[in-house]
Amino acid sequence: MKRLALEALDRAAGRGVEYADVRVSESRDREVSTKNGRAGHVSISESTGLGVRVLDRGCWGFAATDDLSPEGIDAAASLAVEIARSSAVARKHPVALAPEDAYQVEWTSPCLIDPFSISVEENLTVLLEVDKELRREAGVSLAEASMVFERTRQIFASTSGSVIDQTRTVGGAGFSALSFQDGEIQKRSYPNSFGGQHQLKGYELIHELRLAENAARIAEEAVALHRAEQCPEGRFDLILDSSQLGLQIHESIGHPIELDRVLGSEANYAGMSFLTLDKLNSLKYGSDIVNVVCDARIGHGPGLGSFAFDDEGVPAQSTDIIRAGRFTGYMTSRETAASVGAARSNGTMRAQGWNRIPLIRMTNVSLLPGEQSIGEVFGGADHAIYMETNKSWSIDDKRYNFQFGCEIAWEIRNGRRARMLKNPSYSGISTEFWNSCAAIAGPEHWTLWGVPNCGKGQPEQVMGTGHGASPARFRDIKVGSAYQE
Repeated sequence: MKRLALEALDRAAGRGVEYADVRVSESRDREVSTKNGRAGHVSISESTGLGVRVLDRGCWGFAATDDLSPEGIDAAASLAVEIARSSAVARKHPVALAPEDAYQVEWTSPCLIDPFSISVEENLTVLLEVDKELRREAGVSLAEASMVFERTRQIFASTSGSVIDQTRTVGGAGFSALSFQDGEIQKRSYPNSFGGQHQLKGYELIHELRLAENAARIAEEAVALHRAEQCPEGRFDLILDSSQLGLQIHESIGHPIELDRVLGSEANYAGMSFLTLDKLNSLKYGSDIVNVVCDARIGHGPGLGSFAFDDEGVPAQSTDIIRAGRFTGYMTSRETAASVGAARSNGTMRAQGWNRIPLIRMTNVSLLPGEQSIGEVFGGADHAIYMETNKSWSIDDKRYNFQFGCEIAWEIRNGRRARMLKNPSYSGISTEFWNSCAAIAGPEHWTLWGVPNCGKGQPEQVMGTGHGASPARFRDIKVGSAYQE
């Protein structure tokens, strides 16, 4: 792979471009699922190819190929250069890259158990045991369970002198129980929706999740929701579990801080951002206890946004996004860093694969743990609504006005659960919501969640992001208007 990367780099650089980089990658994926006592979907795929990106005459050009013969590599390099030079006809401003050092590195993500050393038959055995436990509950109409694994090795080489060899292994698993009664469907998922929990780990994640041990409880809750009262409508103190808070971070903080959205170069897919440049270091984004970072370093945790180097050859970093409630940072690239006065990219450029150009993407955008105990989070209000596990989401094209639905809720009275509630929802404005944050639980309740299905770009790129959070309480939130009987 290294030979292929250097060959492609030579073919591009030999055409006299200002800068070039090449990514050669090979990936292997496995997806296994069950549905109501049977295998649902089993697939194994592999992909190998390379992408060539060049900067010439102030413009980008990109081309990719899975033809790794000398002729195929030369054709891709030639096309990338042709695209860059053709783009110069419509150029408004030349692209200038922030400086970056050269690196010669090999890195492999932590993986205790190779997931591909475990047979598909064993995967199915584990999932069918979960399925069996779910369907012991008489009211369960549909039981679904799944596992996914991916290993990708990528060589990055650039005319700056970098040659970076990275291998990442990702695992994910989860299940759901659906119950249909009297024209209504209720659903409970574990340990999260979006197919469960996904992290930068091997098969050890499956053991850690204790899937079968939690199946009976999840099935019982799915059926019990039919007997639960409708979530009331009004303004309440709202407590969110860490998984729902992870999605809240994703939509109302993660996407708005993508600097390409702010600058308008990314607008076709899901819009732009309310976080215009004048708000940097001035906007009161949240209350004084709200601290958010964008952190790709492995020390932050085994997140889907953890790596050693991004796809421009920039090392993983931690960037303060919100510090004591104040908005302090965007996610940047080598091209965009200067627009916010930064001398260097903070390393957030990633591509879905060898045939996609890198874009600014969320790494691990996390709410740092607070100083409150879980008792203080739940007991700080006489009357509150506690919600778990995302069911639906909606947010406008500037990432400002939002509405979320959850699978289950409980009314909280004097710090204790009083009754189960069905069809809960809440809505608000991003900055007002985060400024209402009154309590955040400590690090012992903090979880780094994986969102495996974040879409961006045209053609679409679906990638994984990480979001760490502890349960938190928010004051005076509009609740219960999305799902009315």
